[in-house]
Amino acid sequence: MKQFIFTFLTAGLCATTLYGQTPNSGKITYEGMRQIDRSQMRMVINGQEVRPGSPGAPDAPEGAPEVMSFTQKLVFSGTMAKEERDRQQGGMFRRTADGGGPGGDRPSDGGNRPARTMRMTPPFEQQTFLDLANRQRIDVLIVKKDSLTSETYRSEKPMPAATDWTAVDKTKKIAGYTCHKATATRRKETYTVWYTTDLPFTYSPVADLTPPKGVVLQIESDSESFKATGVSLEAVAEASVQPPKDAKNVSSDELEQMRRKGMADFRQKMMQNMPLQGANRN
Repeated sequence: MKQFIFTFLTAGLCATTLYGQTPNSGKITYEGMRQIDRSQMRMVINGQEVRPGSPGAPDAPEGAPEVMSFTQKLVFSGTMAKEERDRQQGGMFRRTADGGGPGGDRPSDGGNRPARTMRMTPPFEQQTFLDLANRQRIDVLIVKKDSLTSETYRSEKPMPAATDWTAVDKTKKIAGYTCHKATATRRKETYTVWYTTDLPFTYSPVADLTPPKGVVLQIESDSESFKATGVSLEAVAEASVQPPKDAKNVSSDELEQMRRKGMADFRQKMMQNMPLQGANRN
């Protein structure tokens, strides 16, 4: 009888230890907001690329948002993770008539409706993976050559450390986790950061503001913000957070050059193949 009780208690202790452990896989969901930098916007008018508000160019298209809202997720499993976002950054605007007249110049019914603004997205996909154990960011660029083929590239670089990191003696709960407050500087702008050390890795949704240790669950400045709306500890397939095995290794500079070239080719193709017209033309 004593042996039975001892065995039972031992089994119970093992079960408590097993289920008391923090799972090493799951998802963190952030709601993000970022002000759109109008100086980086592009419009194509009469075959010419212009910046909104520049001399001789109209202001930004009517209805173009001033703030971009999005959902970003960190999916992690073991020592690897992947960032996922519900909408792509970047793109271009073109103005076109609201209809199908010749060359797109006029509506098909001959009416006098105003031009529409259309948002175009570039022909490549960017992905970010993280080696949490070695604190490395792995950027992946998938360049579409045509509708059937693409080329994949990757580059690696260390997770950047936040500058002017200053701890503040305040805490609060976010998504069920106790978070500590800090401030840091990025591009001459001050950010307020809330991070937890109760998760077994280090991460920030703003790469330049990665803490010395811990996971950022809220971060905000005058121009952008992220806040974790949920932390779900659940099973995640390791293969889903691994970068493509067939990706070609390149340097960070080479990857950025390819991205810029892809945007330039995209703009040129759009200007050549799409019917464009003046912003004030009906």
